[in-house]
Amino acid sequence: MDLIRTSEIFSEIKIFKGKLISDSRGQFSKPFYGEPMVNQFGNLSEVIYSKSKQNVIRGLHFQEPPEGVSKFVHCLDGEIKDVFVDLRSTSQTYGQFDSIKLKSEIPISVFIPEGFGHGFSVISKSATVLYLQSKPFSAHHDAGVNINSFDIDWEVENPIISDKDYGLVNFTDFDSPW
Repeated sequence: MDLIRTSEIFSEIKIFKGKLISDSRGQFSKPFYGEPMVNQFGNLSEVIYSKSKQNVIRGLHFQEPPEGVSKFVHCLDGEIKDVFVDLRSTSQTYGQFDSIKLKSEIPISVFIPEGFGHGFSVISKSATVLYLQSKPFSAHHDAGVNINSFDIDWEVENPIISDKDYGLVNFTDFDSPW
């Protein structure tokens, strides 16, 4: 995979292009491979996917130290708006966010390091999102920040949000572990 750019705001957020081959049979995709993945990621601990309906918003999630995770995110089917927020209190970009659209027709993946909150909205009829994570899920360290804490245009009408995500702490009350 090739590094094609970083986020306009965060040099730590990296956008990679994989391979996508289409023919009369369908598609073959290779979103994660090679030295860039190993260099950014090191150990792969979990592979997770979610399938969501249109207008669903998931996030903004992270795991607290010492079980913080870095992740690669790729949209296998559909289209999402992927959002990342800097939650590192010592960073010059603390509290700022950026986003990228991920579509299954374009073999783009985003690398999100530890210290960032992550979420996405489903723009298409449905979307399947694949995550590679550097550490396993830890319910004890699972955390997040309420999506309404930021002026993010999620580009959905009538958002569908879980009770858990609605109940997350507002950013103004957030005490960063980083």
